[in-house]
Amino acid sequence: MELKIENAAIADESKFKYKRILTGDRPTGPLHLGHYAGSLKNRVKLQDKYETFILIADIQALTTNFEHPEKLGENIFLVALDYLSAGINPKLSTIIIQSMIPEISELTTFFSMLISINPLRHNPTIKTEAKERGYKELTYGFLGYPVSQTADIAIFKADLVPVGIDQLPHIELARKIVRKFNELYCGKLIEPSALIGESPKLIGLDGNLKMSKSYGNAINLSDDFDSIKTKIKSALTDKNRIHPTDKGNPEICTIYSYHKAFSEDGLIKETEYNCKNGKIGCVKCKENLFEVIKSLLEPMNEQRTYYLKNKDEVWDILFAGTKKAKIIASETIKEVKNSMEILYKTL
Repeated sequence: MELKIENAAIADESKFKYKRILTGDRPTGPLHLGHYAGSLKNRVKLQDKYETFILIADIQALTTNFEHPEKLGENIFLVALDYLSAGINPKLSTIIIQSMIPEISELTTFFSMLISINPLRHNPTIKTEAKERGYKELTYGFLGYPVSQTADIAIFKADLVPVGIDQLPHIELARKIVRKFNELYCGKLIEPSALIGESPKLIGLDGNLKMSKSYGNAINLSDDFDSIKTKIKSALTDKNRIHPTDKGNPEICTIYSYHKAFSEDGLIKETEYNCKNGKIGCVKCKENLFEVIKSLLEPMNEQRTYYLKNKDEVWDILFAGTKKAKIIASETIKEVKNSMEILYKTL
């Protein structure tokens, strides 16, 4: 059984200018090029058009890393460092530490009363991730993290959530939960809409369909250039090409997929033509890609160097964003409890 996706889940962007968006990541380690291509690059653009809230979802990180909570603090810092290095501007974007907003957990509990187990079990994203991780049994937290994500969105009154097509089931589920809450309790929570953008999925260096730290096939945004060059040299290309003059098929080549994600149009077309006609070898093609990636990451490295010398500033940005977000969350949870008629006298 697949979740039915309603057209209303996808936003007409023209109707939402200057509205609030919510996006974020689970802090499981440093971000990689897949994160940049899939979401981070788009966030940098969106922060000029929308009031942007970015959640570092450390509680949700425990759904797959509950054995090592001691790593969360370091990973929160690394993710924030990647955000700031990539161009997230704290004057335009509010960066939030999820666990420091207890109202999210409270709203998650309320929302969990409004959804049965079956829609969660049949959520395609849940099924895919469980299969990838080899989970035979699902913890309550893992199965229910879409409910937690709904609370993330609702607590900050976000109008839009930037997602890829494969994440639309999460948004539709969030809309259904919020709609049910509003209908039951005469609430006024915002039904979020999905903001679909250009978010290419970057395959792994080994040709795996997913770039992932856990697969060891990723280029981290924080990698030094020698490491990146070594990783690119090892990347999978067209196995049928043995000599530089052999005609290749760029569509099955990992390196070409990276060119499509990061290179200028002229170089993409040139790479495609030369590969198909045996006018460039894989070694030279990889060297060209390295220069493209190097140019992309150089300005990020400058920012990273600054923030590594000023680590307290990173934490100050996180705490300031979280403090701002907590004011909004506190007001929302009061509205929620008032709608449910459980806003008792404060102790």
